[in-house]
Amino acid sequence: MPMSPTPPTEAGSTPPAPPVPLAALLARADLGLRLLAGPEDVPLHWVHTSEMADPYPYLLGGELLMTAGVQLTDPAQYVERVVEAGAAALAFGVTPVYDTVPPELVAACERLGLPLVEVPPRTPFTAVARALWRLMAEARLHELRRVTEAQQSLAAAAARPAPVPAVLGALASRLGGRAVLFGVDGTESAAAGREVPAEAARALRDLAGVLGPRPGGPASASGDGGGLRLAAYALGGGDGLTLGVATERRGPGDHTIAGVAVVLLSLLTAPHRGADVTVRDGALVRLLLGAAPAEAAGALGQGPWTVVHGRGGDGTPFAASSLAAALGTPLVDQDGGTVRLLLPSAAPVTAQEGWTLGASAPVPAQELAAGDAQAARALRRAEASRAALVRHRANGFAALVDRDEAAAYARELLAPLTEPLAETLRVWLSLHGSWDRTAVALEIHRNTVRQRITRCAALLDRDLDDPDVRMELWFALRAQ
Repeated sequence: MPMSPTPPTEAGSTPPAPPVPLAALLARADLGLRLLAGPEDVPLHWVHTSEMADPYPYLLGGELLMTAGVQLTDPAQYVERVVEAGAAALAFGVTPVYDTVPPELVAACERLGLPLVEVPPRTPFTAVARALWRLMAEARLHELRRVTEAQQSLAAAAARPAPVPAVLGALASRLGGRAVLFGVDGTESAAAGREVPAEAARALRDLAGVLGPRPGGPASASGDGGGLRLAAYALGGGDGLTLGVATERRGPGDHTIAGVAVVLLSLLTAPHRGADVTVRDGALVRLLLGAAPAEAAGALGQGPWTVVHGRGGDGTPFAASSLAAALGTPLVDQDGGTVRLLLPSAAPVTAQEGWTLGASAPVPAQELAAGDAQAARALRRAEASRAALVRHRANGFAALVDRDEAAAYARELLAPLTEPLAETLRVWLSLHGSWDRTAVALEIHRNTVRQRITRCAALLDRDLDDPDVRMELWFALRAQ
């Protein structure tokens, strides 16, 4: 059984919408499409039009490739390249170059199993593309409704008198399979849903064992066994419990639904509140009643602690809770689009699928504000460099300079710059002067980046090609 200790999602570039079967497009009578070769049940992820003699370099895989055959000279070679690129199907327009689909093209598609669709003269390619996008939008809406209904069902199950079996039953019903809660020793603590073959049950137990209670281990894993699709998720309660799911197929929203169940089960199976939790809640009450942060920090515990900032998630209301459960902490807060978490320094901080994270250095409770600032800066670096996780780095030589003096000098040096110019300069320097990567990080055009950097050089009267100048400006920007 192949296993992978990664979030159980399909590999490759998958758009944020379910694929549409070719048959659904063929069923549109207004398009007049006709299948000439290959199966009609292939999934279409997107559509692309190309009149290149070799479209291979421009295909991502899974698309419906449309062409009028403007540069079609060798149909067999053309089809081989399209299949090699992973295209799902080929649509051929019979006008204006050809009156009929070339028989050699039909034979090549039939031989290689590539679906070939004839597009009549009255149907423009844009109509086919628009129809596919509408079908995908309808499929996405259906999937969002399915996920929302599943979330509501799981939440209602968690409020029942026997919540753990109820949540497992709701999950198994929504995914059409079996849900099992495994103990740390691999035994079934609870289960719901239809029975699965013995081979699949063993494979699911083995997959759950891949996760285990090891600190810093993978939070989820996926695989196949007994003809079923398998997935396992580590719960966040700290007791080494694991959720296993076996289904006949895996839908685009199944991972989100399972993630909601993981959060609920993590809360339902967590150990009873201990004295340390009560003390932490007491620290929060003290803050609310006006105590000084330093005084409340003493009740929280000396630590050290790690502050983590994150952005991303799956867009559901449970995203922050899912991240907290994956990192193993109940101390989580959401500030706009940023999730902030507090972890004991001994707890590992690992990259999480769909999240961009910045982590502080370990700090005592009295310096949590400094740790929060470190995590914020680390998150900005992670977003600028497109890294999944960036940890705070010590200042090195910069730490040898008095902070107040450095900040005063930085304010004087950078005074001519507006905030947009200073931010552009900071990102540009952090990305080693890359125009394109800076444009992507700031979501502006590369020409705008060039104009702003040129303006910075003029206002500062500095040669930004000089490495010494760049270093001085970088330290100044960090000292602000």
